[in-house]
Amino acid sequence: MNIVIIEDEPIVADDLELSITQLMQEPVNITQLHSVKEAIAYFKSTSLPDLIFSDIQLGDGLSFEIFVAVPISAPVIFCTAYDEYALDAFKANGIDYILKPFTTQTLERALQRYDELKKLFSTDQTPQYNALMEMLAGKNNQKSSSVLVYHQDKIIPIKLEDIGLFYLANEVTHLLTFSGKTFYPNKNLDELEKLSGDYFFRANRQFLVSRKAIIDVSSFFSRKLSLNLNIAFNDRVVVSKGKASQFLNWLAKA
Repeated sequence: MNIVIIEDEPIVADDLELSITQLMQEPVNITQLHSVKEAIAYFKSTSLPDLIFSDIQLGDGLSFEIFVAVPISAPVIFCTAYDEYALDAFKANGIDYILKPFTTQTLERALQRYDELKKLFSTDQTPQYNALMEMLAGKNNQKSSSVLVYHQDKIIPIKLEDIGLFYLANEVTHLLTFSGKTFYPNKNLDELEKLSGDYFFRANRQFLVSRKAIIDVSSFFSRKLSLNLNIAFNDRVVVSKGKASQFLNWLAKA
């Protein structure tokens, strides 16, 4: 059996591959793809697999873009950290899903659904990926519910409402919670800015700050703005002169 995993976080992809291999009763060949661009090129040049596991939000876009660009007649099971709002739409389109972080039990149930999905994809009633892409893209402009981080041998979802600040230090992305804990998400600030939507503001190249973390704002050198935060953080967070007006409009929506 040939399976493709589309996932931009290597640790998650490796964990999923290992779990699938352990659960399958037959020999399985698994290919990992890590971006929309890579997946489109792969499916255009290679015969389709028997089954696809795909994350929704990849580093370079929504995975639905893959299935719009290339006709896919193979069953797809989505691995998603999206809230419940998405799930009814998935059911209506005959797609299965597993929620991140997945468990052996949820993965096993999804694999048991494989035969049902295969029947759907062999008809002309394949899911309307365009409609799902538009719906999720619209929701994503608001905000996702959490960010996955890696801690020791675990993958932990951290709710956006518990995060005060994302910042870049020594070219490594950090996440600082309101309780003072620091984690390291496997995404850069550009990707996190897209995931967090209107709840966070990109103050400059180095900082992505939560509205909830801001106590007040003061003028700083050369018409920049300095943020006073309610979390313990040693560095000064400054909004650049070019973003000052945009920031104040964003802050006024609180």
